[in-house]
Amino acid sequence: MSAPVNTPPAAAPIDEPLEGIVRLPSPLSLHHGGELTDAVMAWRIVGPAGAPLVLAVGGISGHRRVGAEDRGWWSPVVGAGRALDTDRYRVLGVDYLGGSADSTGPARGGPLLPALSAFDQADAIAAVIRALGEAPLHAAVGASYGGQVALAIGLRYPELVRRLLVISAADRIHPMASGWRAVEREIVRFGIRTGDASGGLKLARALAMCTYRTPREFEARFSGEPRRDEDRFRLPIEDYLFARGDAYVAQYRPESFIALSESIDLFRLDAARVAVPVTAVAVREDELVPYEHMQGFVARLPAGRLSTLDSIYGHDAFLKEGDALRPIFADCLEGSAR
Repeated sequence: MSAPVNTPPAAAPIDEPLEGIVRLPSPLSLHHGGELTDAVMAWRIVGPAGAPLVLAVGGISGHRRVGAEDRGWWSPVVGAGRALDTDRYRVLGVDYLGGSADSTGPARGGPLLPALSAFDQADAIAAVIRALGEAPLHAAVGASYGGQVALAIGLRYPELVRRLLVISAADRIHPMASGWRAVEREIVRFGIRTGDASGGLKLARALAMCTYRTPREFEARFSGEPRRDEDRFRLPIEDYLFARGDAYVAQYRPESFIALSESIDLFRLDAARVAVPVTAVAVREDELVPYEHMQGFVARLPAGRLSTLDSIYGHDAFLKEGDALRPIFADCLEGSAR
């Protein structure tokens, strides 16, 4: 069911999602300079009417369809009986500014947007929360880029959220991770310049998959012998990586990848100013957000605590480890907050 733009929705049955679009202030001044005109943010809520509302935001590929009910991007974690239980909580998902869904973003083949920040996403989400009349949220749960967005909400809008759960995201970016992403963005830009934007995005996504996962997983899955394919050899891992690239190209715009990947690397936040209680989750095998990096971040928080996972999936653990995340979600969401 779609709600009118900027109009709070009426109560809905448990099994009927709500969704709509909120018009943002125009022009919308951006954190790094520049502005967006007539910008909008699309949102969707799933869960029982009257239950506590939890924002769930993830990586740059995330969108407003979050849980298992919607075959969403976080189905192993969000849904009935899962770590973020949609029998007990309502879950709010959004389409990011700059993304490839129904919020304001670059057109395929069109000009790039001005530089975006997690703080711009926070401003837009704050407008959604206020339009819905839902302040304060019970929690904001964010993983990867979504963790940055959750932190930005906690810093800029502490009155709008009671607690934060942040997975594989910190107050600053590790230079090695920025180096990988810089190469990925340049591959996409090269594809755009040479007339093969989709090919560039496919290669960038294939490279990104090597940073999301772990050497241990790849060794277990792809240690077979190469095979001859016409005039060359093909390694076992190639089929997987380039299939992931093809799947990504079918759903996402190259221009959106550049905008949101850059947004990750531009993120800086003074953790000492985040007054909202934060539960942070570090994955020991995460090569994009190293464990020691997360330890330092939590030490800088006024009200922070660190939970740790071991996972063969590395940075992608937040997408895969629903059972391991269940007690952490329960402790955060059911515990006391200010």
